[in-house]
Amino acid sequence: MSETANSRAAALVHLRSGDFAKGDPIPLPLIMASIFHSPGDATGFHQYGRFSNPTWHAVEHALGHLEDAQCVAFPSGMAAISAVFFALLKSGDRILLPSDGYHTTRALAERFLKPLGVAYDVRATSNMLDAGFAGYRLVFVETPSNPRLDICDIAAAAKAAHAQGAILVVDNTTMTPFGQRPLDLGAEIVVSADTKAINGHSDVLFGHVATRNPDIVAKIKDWRETAGGIPGPFEAWLVHRGLETLEMRFDRMCSSAETIARRLKAHPAVSGLRFPGLEGDASHNLARAQMERFGFIISFELTSEEKAEDFITSCALIESATSFGGVHTVAERRSKRGDSVPSGFVRLAIGCEPVEQLWQAIEASLNSVGS
Repeated sequence: MSETANSRAAALVHLRSGDFAKGDPIPLPLIMASIFHSPGDATGFHQYGRFSNPTWHAVEHALGHLEDAQCVAFPSGMAAISAVFFALLKSGDRILLPSDGYHTTRALAERFLKPLGVAYDVRATSNMLDAGFAGYRLVFVETPSNPRLDICDIAAAAKAAHAQGAILVVDNTTMTPFGQRPLDLGAEIVVSADTKAINGHSDVLFGHVATRNPDIVAKIKDWRETAGGIPGPFEAWLVHRGLETLEMRFDRMCSSAETIARRLKAHPAVSGLRFPGLEGDASHNLARAQMERFGFIISFELTSEEKAEDFITSCALIESATSFGGVHTVAERRSKRGDSVPSGFVRLAIGCEPVEQLWQAIEASLNSVGS
């Protein structure tokens, strides 16, 4: 971690202490309330649970500290993405989406935006800049892409989008603010599924939108309040708890992934391995330039669907599950989720287990399925 990242992490767990009075609880209180005492003109105070809640305001404050931006919280990552689209787009707009990113973003555009008159195109992450951005109101990138881990040059995309009057939105779910900082690279908006590493315990759905543009913040908040896509206070409390350990969890996950990726690369059963931290990876040079860490997700191929399933289910320290970013190492054969990948393609998301024990379990399972 850089000195700036370490300072940001150190300050994170003490953000609330500046307002402490004697006897105040140091952990964040959970405030389960749909109504608040609000006699007379209650402007500037909590009034109703669809408008605001002290617990999710505390999470937004913590996320804002990490992003160095204003943050708006949502009950899932897709709720955050939906808010950006529905708050900022209108009939006649055209948007550009990654063809190889999270498939539900494309499904949202096809099933809900298109009937409302918002057109969309798709383009591969590695080729996102090739045809320019003329005619687009919004350009959406996910980098590294999920699950193939291709990378888009965020700074170049921001410059090209701005030249055409487009908004650049970056899905930063896999990297968190400790691994990559799209707003610093010129993006207007970051979206994140905090269900993943930011919460880190696989027990809550959550998401956020971050931006340094106050007009965008106002529109996103207006959408949330009017449409009712608000986070629950208990979910917000859980995410705040997870945030306090994000830096050390993310550091361990990324460091372990770097070790395991190198060993996987050398294993005879593995082919097509992708990890931005490997010197020979197609994305490595760009990753070094724009990412503070290389992440904790590794993708690779085994020779068949059966061997991929056997590898995942027989490994003692891998959970067979979708999603990623928790303390458990998880893996999934992504073709069963509809991704355009070979049947033996595995997405491996490294967790917080001790790295040598984790590798021993992975190696034993690979050896058992053979090449």
